[in-house]
Amino acid sequence: MKIIALINQKGGVGKTTSAINIGAGLKQLGQKVLLVDLDPQAHLTYSLGIVAHELGKTVYQLLKGQTALGETIIERDGLKVIPSILDLSGAEVELSSVAGREFLLREALVGLQGFDYVLLDCPPSLGLLTLNALTTAHEVIIPLQTEYLALSGLSKLLQTIETVHKRLNDNLTISGIIATRYDSRKKLNNEVVEKIKEYFGDKLFPTLIRDNISLAEAPSFGKTIFEYKPNSYGAIDYLNLCQDILNRR
Repeated sequence: MKIIALINQKGGVGKTTSAINIGAGLKQLGQKVLLVDLDPQAHLTYSLGIVAHELGKTVYQLLKGQTALGETIIERDGLKVIPSILDLSGAEVELSSVAGREFLLREALVGLQGFDYVLLDCPPSLGLLTLNALTTAHEVIIPLQTEYLALSGLSKLLQTIETVHKRLNDNLTISGIIATRYDSRKKLNNEVVEKIKEYFGDKLFPTLIRDNISLAEAPSFGKTIFEYKPNSYGAIDYLNLCQDILNRR
């Protein structure tokens, strides 16, 4: 079982879109996938049409030790999900004084079995929730928008990952970079892709996620891209990306 954290402290880079559609694409390719929504905004949860506040058993209760792991996992059309809730926004403060607070997620997932991939959708920050993801994950995948300033602030993220690797989780590695919102007609997009290649080398996945309106529309219908527009560029690109991920296994 591989646990992968999708992280970027910048918003709007396609992190949640990638988490959802990588999960759905891997499922289409025969993999058993669990999605964990660690973002207090709960965008992954709501994008899949899950009304978490009616459940009462989310990642928030799991981290606080108020519910068992098995009770928080729900099934949504073959995808397994641990949903989030807006109450999670208070977790940074509530859990800040808890001993071993960096390992709460890792401890909560002890005994988890039956999955090939666990994908952690992290909040757009480098706080306690993201730290928990990094201490739990085996790998990090970073979505990067192919636009100006895409690499800005990235040094802080890389520094955080390296610190966690040295002090808290020596299994942690950066396994891939996803270039998102790519348009081959735009000179700037191509220049940014070359910059990413220059910086990260073969860690950049061969498949580039093209800018596609269907990817933006799908969450409003509570659907993955494969359910919403299975023949769109978005669906084609994410399925190819999932194959790239499997090829690196």
